[in-house]
Amino acid sequence: MPDNLLLDFRSDTVTKPDVAMRKAMYEAEVGDDVYGEDTTINQLEAQGADLLGKQAGLFVSSGTQANLIAILTHAGRGDEYITGDHYHSYFYEAGGAAALGSVVPCTLPVNEHGQITKADLRAAIKPDDSHHPISRLLCLENTVNGKVQPTDHLFDLCDTAHQNGLSTHLDGARLMNAAVASQKPAAQIGERCDSVSLCLSKGLGAPAGSLLCGSADFIHKARRWRKMLGGGMRQAGVLAAAGQYALCHNVERLAKDHENARQLADKLASIDGVDVAPEQVDTNMVYMYLPSDKCADLPAYLRAQDIIISPAKKGFRLVLHKDIPASEMDRLALGVQAYMAANIAV
Repeated sequence: MPDNLLLDFRSDTVTKPDVAMRKAMYEAEVGDDVYGEDTTINQLEAQGADLLGKQAGLFVSSGTQANLIAILTHAGRGDEYITGDHYHSYFYEAGGAAALGSVVPCTLPVNEHGQITKADLRAAIKPDDSHHPISRLLCLENTVNGKVQPTDHLFDLCDTAHQNGLSTHLDGARLMNAAVASQKPAAQIGERCDSVSLCLSKGLGAPAGSLLCGSADFIHKARRWRKMLGGGMRQAGVLAAAGQYALCHNVERLAKDHENARQLADKLASIDGVDVAPEQVDTNMVYMYLPSDKCADLPAYLRAQDIIISPAKKGFRLVLHKDIPASEMDRLALGVQAYMAANIAV
């Protein structure tokens, strides 16, 4: 096998703590968080709340747990939450809200920019009728498949939800990517959302953990749900310290991932038989499309060169992150180029 740095384009969840982050974890002051005595977690929760413009924060184990707790806190058994048909809280979180909270999902179509429309939202909100579940919550997302959701659009949807008595939650798994790309503070993006989650273990590079932020009353209720779901992690300040480090040192550097993604898209778009739209790259994700008969063998071909990609769905999702330096990025484009040349020759 070639003696190369392993490049993993499957997701920005594969990032590993660097030496400085590990040092912060080692030195973290810890206590029992279930008793509210872990100083580092308390500091991170306050830092996150300030960053997202909310009254209070809650440190949880994952983005999935953050979104589930948010839904269960906003909505009760038999209530309904409205979301996009491919948004993470519905499509990629194992149906937790329905299975564990009996909260009914109502999904709306998402356009090529990751957006649901205000007209579809209005049509989905149920009247006060005993035949229907009560529409209680709107779950949004930013980014969606790497696409930044315009703040004005999010505001419009939130206003529509609030006017009809719904609460709003923003899945901000990659919210800092959206903030950096749009040059808007995260607090402004989530301003009209009643709660916001922020994942620390994706592009921000922490090994685990997410923040859920909202009003003081909301977080008080959410803390009980965290306990019920087994999320009281005791001396988890060692993880919170990684989150603190990530928020202090790894936010602005997301711009490098975005620039690397645009450069990679340009290189891939120049290869015969490869379909990539560089102008569609907003943040750290590139979507690459090959002829259907060329898709199956590409991951194994690249893996032999120490490059890991996920199998294609409709296309290949390639995710840039801090562990893929710009100096190594050409290897993927050259690998795809060689693969296509060999397959065309055959």
